[in-house]
Amino acid sequence: MIIQGAVSPLSEQESEPYFHSRPRGSQLGAWASRQSSVIGSRAVLDERYAALEQRWPAGTTVPMPSFWGGYRLRHDVVEFWQGRANRLHDRLRYRRQGTHWTVERLAP
Repeated sequence: MIIQGAVSPLSEQESEPYFHSRPRGSQLGAWASRQSSVIGSRAVLDERYAALEQRWPAGTTVPMPSFWGGYRLRHDVVEFWQGRANRLHDRLRYRRQGTHWTVERLAP
């Protein structure tokens, strides 16, 4: 699948409901791991997580980190691939044309 379009960050007010809908472990994991940053070892990550479990024990609310948030994609192009024999895949591209979508079949 390929998706193209304009991306914009969500506000804190828009991101927070989603953060709190996630499992508690995922909320703690967001605090423990600054995504894509280099860490010294798996033990570092496990120690951070354990410390956060103590900081916010079960039954308490885990606040959303200030560095965490979502993005909104206003998609203008979506392409779907379905694998088929002999590399003769089905490829369908949907392109936004004003208020409607145009569907195109692409050669694999």
